[in-house]
Amino acid sequence: MKREIIQTLDGSTTIHLPEWNESYHSKHGAIQEAKHVFIKNGLSLLPNHSVSILEIGFGTGLNAFITFLEAQKFNQTINYVGVEAYPVAPNEVLEMNYVAELEAENQKSIFEKMHTCLWEKPTPLNETFTITKRKQFFDEIEDIPQFDLIYFDAFGYRVQPELWSTAIFKKMYTALKPNGILVTYAARGVIKRSMIEVGFTVEKLPGAPGKREMFRARKL
Repeated sequence: MKREIIQTLDGSTTIHLPEWNESYHSKHGAIQEAKHVFIKNGLSLLPNHSVSILEIGFGTGLNAFITFLEAQKFNQTINYVGVEAYPVAPNEVLEMNYVAELEAENQKSIFEKMHTCLWEKPTPLNETFTITKRKQFFDEIEDIPQFDLIYFDAFGYRVQPELWSTAIFKKMYTALKPNGILVTYAARGVIKRSMIEVGFTVEKLPGAPGKREMFRARKL
């Protein structure tokens, strides 16, 4: 499938799949979306905590990199697990402009290490952030309750509805600790019904720029 590097409206890049008319991040702003959905409505709710995060769709590493930067502000220790079935190619990583757009030149080596570190092996990036990348299909996830927060960043329901099924959200519910949180950019009614069916309490929140709404789900 053809893949293109495009610039989104906030200046940051993403990968676009013309055949599906689908992108890894919002065309309205990749960085804006990541900060709004996953940081403002997820990570920022857990300040001064040791936080275990599961990311569904590691992709370009943008969410992980922003989490690394923001966790230092929130005084958090992070155990980050990113699941990805089809890793981004090295040449695509080199075309991502996140380090420059986030004004994080002093952390360029961290972004690079996120992509070059071994899969399936926990890798400390500094004394407070450890990342583990797992090459895995989402329906293969079998984690017991161990995560405080899930970033659900799969391709959209329009192109891959099977990734938003009740069966997948059951796995997410099981993977979360009690009082754990799942955040996603999506806000379709069919997704909400699947979340509720497995036990989540679901909030509809204002979406990132260019999107009206998003969901935050809690395991109570």
